[in-house]
Amino acid sequence: MIRPETKLVVADNSGARVIKCIQVLGKKRVGKIGDIIVGSVQKRVPTADLEKGDIVRGVIVRTRAAYRRPDGTYIRFDDNAVVLVDKNLQPIGTRVFGPVARELRDLGMMRIISLAPEVV
Repeated sequence: MIRPETKLVVADNSGARVIKCIQVLGKKRVGKIGDIIVGSVQKRVPTADLEKGDIVRGVIVRTRAAYRRPDGTYIRFDDNAVVLVDKNLQPIGTRVFGPVARELRDLGMMRIISLAPEVV
């Protein structure tokens, strides 16, 4: 469950390392896997194009809170992670690090799925 003020790890090579959630888009209080959030860059790589404080969009790919799938199983990850995207929901980075949930496939985010090393 991702709420405003939650810090998330960036799971791509866009240049940001940590972002803080400002808002979950849509009429939702909390975000789950596949939701789009607006966040502020908190930490970055020194050679990044993004600056600290920049406002970015991202798709939640991993959450620490257990997520119940329709078949009754639960999935949870070790961290809260996001992949930064542009206005057209295309990833900014060219690589995705770590596993991503297969729920992204149902939401039409195939570009993120194809870049990920593992789909769980």
